[in-house]
Amino acid sequence: MQTSDYLMFFFRIAGALALLIYGMKIMSEALQKMAGSQLRHILGAMTTNRFTGMLTGTFITCAVQSSSATTVMTVSFVNAGLLTLAQAISVIMGANIGTTFTAWIMSLGYSIDLTNFVFPAFLVGIALIYSRKHRYKGDFLFGISFLFFSLVLLSDTGKALDLQHNQGVIDFFRSFDVNSYFTILIFLLIGTIITCMVQSSAAVMAITILLCSTGVLPIYLGIALVMGENIGTTATANLAALGANTQARRAAFAHLLFNVFGVIWVLCVFYPFVNGVCRIVGYDPATSHLSVHEFSMKIPIILAAFHTCFNLFNTFILIWLIPQLERVACWAIQSGKKDEEEEFRLRFIQAGIMKTPELSVLEAQKEITSFAERIQRMFGMVRELLGTREESKFVKLYSRIEKYESISDNMELEIAKYLSQVSDAHLSDETKGKIRDMMREISELESIGDSCYNLARTISRLENSKEDFTEHQYERIHQMFELTDDSLSQMNIIVNGRKENVDANRSFNIENEINNYRNQLRTQNLTDIDNHEYTYTLGTMYMDIINECEKLGDYVVNVVEARMGTRRHEA
Repeated sequence: MQTSDYLMFFFRIAGALALLIYGMKIMSEALQKMAGSQLRHILGAMTTNRFTGMLTGTFITCAVQSSSATTVMTVSFVNAGLLTLAQAISVIMGANIGTTFTAWIMSLGYSIDLTNFVFPAFLVGIALIYSRKHRYKGDFLFGISFLFFSLVLLSDTGKALDLQHNQGVIDFFRSFDVNSYFTILIFLLIGTIITCMVQSSAAVMAITILLCSTGVLPIYLGIALVMGENIGTTATANLAALGANTQARRAAFAHLLFNVFGVIWVLCVFYPFVNGVCRIVGYDPATSHLSVHEFSMKIPIILAAFHTCFNLFNTFILIWLIPQLERVACWAIQSGKKDEEEEFRLRFIQAGIMKTPELSVLEAQKEITSFAERIQRMFGMVRELLGTREESKFVKLYSRIEKYESISDNMELEIAKYLSQVSDAHLSDETKGKIRDMMREISELESIGDSCYNLARTISRLENSKEDFTEHQYERIHQMFELTDDSLSQMNIIVNGRKENVDANRSFNIENEINNYRNQLRTQNLTDIDNHEYTYTLGTMYMDIINECEKLGDYVVNVVEARMGTRRHEA
């Protein structure tokens, strides 16, 4: 063969691998879109103990055909506070078992000629894509067709290369001593590095099957590559966790720990373990003499069987040691001691990592929940400010309220920017509706922040004047503050809960109470001024506070309506 021929084969293999990675990506995304919010409900609800967590991770990974998707989702859920570290570790163990299903699909692709399936599937897929109702099914069919088509291309390229009769390639791989642990470690490292680089364990598995099934790469070295791929695939979760909180980084580190531990103990019993797996499949690496066709059929099954046995045995050993894994992860990644409460930082939204719209919307909703809680804390500071008499404490507290107002402005802008980016993706009508409602929520929450700041400014004006409210005025303001705080508490209950489990009528009733009390106080204020109870200037500041609380109550109801996806006249 000439150099140009080898170059052409290289591009064919590279192109087939690119097609495989793309097929896996769109198939996984289509499955996640079809499953919708059910995936996160399953992940949140079915992790009551280590075994249900493991089964949940297995089920979801089999469903979406991507352990990286499950692991990144799990890390995001830990970051959002929906899963504990122990729950996340059990889900990640299950994801490692579920990902072996991909290896079995690929072994099927090498063992059976799927050409007759692929082209009709493309035809049906394109028809479904243009059907609005079934477009995700069409995406899935296209994805799995690309996957199988890439395997057909790789298989055909392997046969065309005729590697089993290429003496140079055979001599190269024979130069490695398969009975040496040093050689096994080298190939394990190669598998790890390649998987980290291409960010796809499926691509490395495809290359391994191609080389082993042609007979040029001994089965022991192929299995070493598969072990390296198990370590390399953890890079995705660790990259996803870089900008996350401490618990999320620990969850990603536990994933790495799980696979490294598995590789270490398998290396200790490497040859007996591999020989045992081979015998289960009916192949003896030392003595078997199979025809080329039988050999190419058996090898992909052996690699898939090893991948499954490795993860099953590893999970069986470590599932009993989850508390110990948790302690090691906590020891390795220490939590920061700095209190970031007064700093602006999005806690749940992580930029730069590809996620499905469903997961992105979940992260944004958790961020909005955090925003709403922060706003209620800001109102608590306003209440405290009204009763603060010492000048230094007053100035310090007023500065904190100013800082919170700035934070609320920034949070609105950053969450809106994130939701705008999410809305650019291919979204379902339900998700589009959620994003519209969330945009309204953050706008109204920022308005509540503005109201809190306006209240603080009015209290500051009072502090700088020579006057003070009467005892009756303070009593009425405190009563209005109490009603306003109740409305904020009810708003947070609704923002935190699921629509079907909360009742918005309580918020509407509190708003009516606030409106009626404001009207009562407005009338009383005019009477008190006429009776010279206090000056007109003092009465103006007093009513500024009362009216601002009433406006704040209106904003609260707007947040509740946006969260429930309704308008007041629909309620």
